[in-house]
Amino acid sequence: MKITSSTLLLLSSAFGAAGAFSTTSCRATSSAGCSSTSLNAEPSTRRSWLTSSSSILLGSAIAATASNPQAAFAKTVTNAASLDPDLPNDAIKSYLQYRYSLQLAADYYIFDLQNMVADTDEYGLVTELVRSSNARGGQGQPSRIERDYVNPMRIMGLSLPPEYADDVRDTQFAFERAMSKLNKATQGIKRDLSVEIDKNAVPNAKAAWEEGRVALNSFFAILNTATGLKDELKLIPPSGPNQVAEYGRSIRRYNEFMKKTKLCQNRGGPALSQAWGQLMVSGYLQDSCGVEPMDQYFFQ
Repeated sequence: MKITSSTLLLLSSAFGAAGAFSTTSCRATSSAGCSSTSLNAEPSTRRSWLTSSSSILLGSAIAATASNPQAAFAKTVTNAASLDPDLPNDAIKSYLQYRYSLQLAADYYIFDLQNMVADTDEYGLVTELVRSSNARGGQGQPSRIERDYVNPMRIMGLSLPPEYADDVRDTQFAFERAMSKLNKATQGIKRDLSVEIDKNAVPNAKAAWEEGRVALNSFFAILNTATGLKDELKLIPPSGPNQVAEYGRSIRRYNEFMKKTKLCQNRGGPALSQAWGQLMVSGYLQDSCGVEPMDQYFFQ
């Protein structure tokens, strides 16, 4: 493993402190292994002992980090130069444009939507996810499912080489079918609406979520293969007690990211909310609201 010069400097300081601590211990215990010079030296003060101890702990932590780089370093940062050079420029541009938002969409799918499909009180919100707001002149807003999932799939399918494009299109259609089933399973069920709930509503909603998970994973796998960036986009593991651990992304950071984003949108009102995408790209939200930068959130 490559250790940076700053890490080496810290290790050197820590080892020096360890030597000082060893000498101090010799004075206190007069052990046989200590030199006469150490025994005749001036006793160390409490402050110097504490300083030495802290340095030793720091050195130990750094050494542990060096032996286990995953404990300290995020996923390797990639850029356009990291992608397969045979990819068309449009594909490279589209991938770099959508990869952050796609991974965030996957985080939402596992951390939020999965819980929502298991709770009939949330079915009103689930239905809203797949419903577009229509307006005259074709100025309606796309649904969240369309905006965050289907549209990036469509754009990537158009920009990738033919050997990948057809597979991407297949995953797009499969995902759309799954979301249609999810809409059908949850439609008409709301928290405060007194209606009889079909006993199959929750199982059908969960099955639709699972079908969508498989399609989304297939899409991510295609992108990882096409770009040559193995496992850059994290696939969603199947439901189970170890799902979050296997996913490998932090639910705490996700919740914090979404919380601060929501607060920032509310502070700016509807106009700011509608301009969300552009603000994320410009970095305004990070500077003004303390939202974690998208690249930092992505490479975790």
